[in-house]
Amino acid sequence: MAKNTAQSPLERNSLASLDQRLAMAKRCSHEGVKAGAKAAVLASIATAIPTLASVRMLPWAKAHLNHTAQALIISTVAGAAYFIVADKTVLATARRNSFKHHTNVEA
Repeated sequence: MAKNTAQSPLERNSLASLDQRLAMAKRCSHEGVKAGAKAAVLASIATAIPTLASVRMLPWAKAHLNHTAQALIISTVAGAAYFIVADKTVLATARRNSFKHHTNVEA
């Protein structure tokens, strides 16, 4: 089926607006992924050190926390940090871009 090349100005504006929104959404999500990954790495390190140290030094931890439990503790904290920070970053970026868009429209 051939595409109709004669589009009304309204259709062109709405397609351009949609492209801008998609580009903005990609930017927001990319920033969220980067911030979430950084947070996950820091959370892993911050959790791994005391977890591994406690298993070596505390008799209760040595008796009850096998390697799987240690990995589960560390990965749970890293995953939580990733999703919390990524979500907050995406929302903050979208909010910031929304305010910019509204001030440009009114000006």
